[in-house]
Amino acid sequence: MTTFLNRLFRLRRDAWEMLASVLIALGVVMLMQPLSLSLYSYSFLVTLVGTVMFIIVSHFPE
Repeated sequence: MTTFLNRLFRLRRDAWEMLASVLIALGVVMLMQPLSLSLYSYSFLVTLVGTVMFIIVSHFPE
């Protein structure tokens, strides 16, 4: 866990891409679940933040 946090603080691509991918996946799961309307309401926002984050992070150094 501390290795992951160190990579986040050093602004390296691998850890930030993983975080953005998790946000995208979380947004898609929130979109497809049938139980909570509030999760469904925020699913587009979470997916959008993850996508924009992935685009920005792809320009970080390896």
